[in-house]
Amino acid sequence: MSTDAVPLSGRSAEAQGLGGVHDPSSPRGSRAGRGPRRPPAAGAAGARKRLSPWWGALLPLVLLGAWQLATSTGNYPASQLPSPAAVVRAAGDLWERGLLQQHIAISAQRVFVGFALGAATGLVVGSLVGLSRWADALLGSTIGALRAVPSLAWVPLLLLWIGLGEPPKLTLVAIGAFFPVFTTTASALRHVDAGLVEAGRAYGLRGISLLTQVQLPAAVPAVIAGLRLALAQSWLFLVAAELLASSIGLGYLLTESVNNGRTDRIFLAIITLAVLGKLSDAVVGLFERWALRRWA
Repeated sequence: MSTDAVPLSGRSAEAQGLGGVHDPSSPRGSRAGRGPRRPPAAGAAGARKRLSPWWGALLPLVLLGAWQLATSTGNYPASQLPSPAAVVRAAGDLWERGLLQQHIAISAQRVFVGFALGAATGLVVGSLVGLSRWADALLGSTIGALRAVPSLAWVPLLLLWIGLGEPPKLTLVAIGAFFPVFTTTASALRHVDAGLVEAGRAYGLRGISLLTQVQLPAAVPAVIAGLRLALAQSWLFLVAAELLASSIGLGYLLTESVNNGRTDRIFLAIITLAVLGKLSDAVVGLFERWALRRWA
């Protein structure tokens, strides 16, 4: 039996920590005969160590303190800058009458239903445009142009086409949620590794099965980023949606407070929208961690 060995390249010998391939004239030569390399330090190529989430409360507390300080000096009238205590009293008044709960509940319902409709549509259309050159040529430019239309520009059309009630409000929120999901999904699917697609086809996957089992899982990080943007956009479009002859909701509370000069309620509506937006984003963050463990 032959004992001839296949010679290793300098790179292979170095990578395996083998001695005997020693060339002092090479920058790697002095390293090659010293045995195996030490593994890189933990986290050198990975993610940075996450700080405690409580650090995120630092800036709001600083802003709250600055707000209280600015109102306590008397330089700003209450009609321009109400104190935090005045906003809390306004919240308590609305809560005792059951109005704040109603405003929050109906606005959250409109956001989540509209977000679900818009995100699902954006996922389907984005997948079509991202995977089909024909669909991209036919739809890409038109959708890109519609994406630049401001939210308030849709209001008169929706009133004319759909009328009053909940459907136009849900439609406007869905429009806001559609574009971020469409854009990120289409872009992510265009850049899926061709090797993954070929491997899926080698296992007999075609069409919908290839999309759901190979292409979408490969695009999960980008798609979830689109979902987070879409949810934030849904809350932005909510205020415009509740201009459509609405009599309840946080957007209605905001506009009514402007008309009545209730600056404390204006601050209350803005803070409530911010808190609800952050809470809903945290829910998507939980889904993101689960999805990344499952597919990424």
